Amino acid sequence: MTSQGVSIDHPAGSGGSPTAPTARGRAWRRRGSGEPSHLRDSRTAYLMIAPMVVLLGIFVIWPLLYSFYLSTFEISFYQEPEFVGLQFYRYVLESPRFWNSLWVGFKSVVFIVPATLILSFLIASLIKSLGARLAGAMKTTVYIPTAISAVVASVVFVLMYQARGGLINGLLKPLGIGPFAFLSDVDLALASIAVPAVWLALGIATLIMLAGMMDIPQAYYEAAALDGAGFVQRTRYVTLPLLRNVILFVLVTGCIAAIQLLDLPLVMTKGSGGPVDSTMTPNLFILSQFRDPRPFATSFSITAALLLFLILGTLTAIIFRVVRSDKAVDG
Repeated sequence: MTSQGVSIDHPAGSGGSPTAPTARGRAWRRRGSGEPSHLRDSRTAYLMIAPMVVLLGIFVIWPLLYSFYLSTFEISFYQEPEFVGLQFYRYVLESPRFWNSLWVGFKSVVFIVPATLILSFLIASLIKSLGARLAGAMKTTVYIPTAISAVVASVVFVLMYQARGGLINGLLKPLGIGPFAFLSDVDLALASIAVPAVWLALGIATLIMLAGMMDIPQAYYEAAALDGAGFVQRTRYVTLPLLRNVILFVLVTGCIAAIQLLDLPLVMTKGSGGPVDSTMTPNLFILSQFRDPRPFATSFSITAALLLFLILGTLTAIIFRVVRSDKAVDG
């Protein structure tokens, strides 16, 4: 102690009382106390995604690899499987009905996806412009078809499409049009199946579009209005560009769902895919091959399913390449 009573720090090794650690000592202890923080953060991230990776491996990756393994065998319920290599891939690729089913799948995309995108965008724009109470009622009304089973919708539309006593032909009769055999006409069958498909998909697509619109900052619309932009200009230069990610999501999921359409053509055509395979979608083709009594039907259907998986993956990659996503906009 000094004469003025002010304490003096004792040097290290002296007999004085311990003092606060220096900055160098604190840094040394932090380095020696454990691993760097970025390693701890990485380990935490890996632990958090580990359950999902395990589930993905069990329910997606392993079944996919095992399916490819099975496709190299001629499987029969009456004798031991016989290894045939990639022979069934050649059989599937040489099948005209397989390529016709893909063509039907792509035509269903043309019928379903653009109509779903346009209608969901228009309905979402209408709901956004309504008051809170009326908007809630509209959202509930639009979403109701999504909760209806595809089988129930198929039965209802089959009754509506009947040439005699059907609702649609009944509405067209006073106009002097028809009657039409919607599900028996090669030119009308697929379009007739696409109508309930759009109706079933419209609810969820509309709510997704509406959520994207509500996420757009209102300041952009106010700035556009100050510049004299009308509804069409605001839609073209504000809404559509900022909805690109949402439209991309609806487009990709819609294309995949349209190509894989199964319930509607299965019920509405009684599993035949008719008339003349005009509604034979890829999944319906695979199902019909699986139910075939021939010994190699199982291996053929597995191989066709794997090729469809590859085609859908390629189509998705092309869509993502053509329609690039944007970064999110902060509100």
